[in-house]
Amino acid sequence: MKEVRDKKEMPKVRTLAGHVKPSADPARTQLLHHYEVAMKLLQEGKVEKAKTAFEAMLKNNASDLTERVRVHLSACNRQINQKQVSFSSLEERYDYAISLVNTGYYDDAREHLEDILKAKPSADFAFYGLSVLESLTGRSEACLQHLTEAIRLNPHNRIQARSDSDFQDMADDPRFTELLYPEIA
Repeated sequence: MKEVRDKKEMPKVRTLAGHVKPSADPARTQLLHHYEVAMKLLQEGKVEKAKTAFEAMLKNNASDLTERVRVHLSACNRQINQKQVSFSSLEERYDYAISLVNTGYYDDAREHLEDILKAKPSADFAFYGLSVLESLTGRSEACLQHLTEAIRLNPHNRIQARSDSDFQDMADDPRFTELLYPEIA
């Protein structure tokens, strides 16, 4: 005959820290809560606040979460350092923005390209970069607007766009074709 247990085994709960057993230990519960708050801050892009929260967790001995906290703290530091990059020219900043586009950091790239336009509203290369970014992210209307402005400011951008593979998703759009080949339209 099997022995009947008075205590039921507690089910595991899914948290940002993974699947864990609910803890009767209030310190552990508080630690998991702080971890979840820090992760939420990081996901919301509040990197400075997330960094502070992760650092506090390390100071208070994050126990089995220490490695995860260190990984996320490293990610915070990397993002903060990335925002502190300085440039000697707008062209250098453009090159950096395009490298961000090429590695999939579209929001950061957009921010840099828009900052170039704030500094120099006639920067045709920034409009061109934005048009490429919009093409890659499926925003055809914005792509056409930025490319139109890039071509207006520098007609040579029309020739460049004709052979730019980043516009491949726009090739079937008749407005794109008319913009690149006005002599045919």
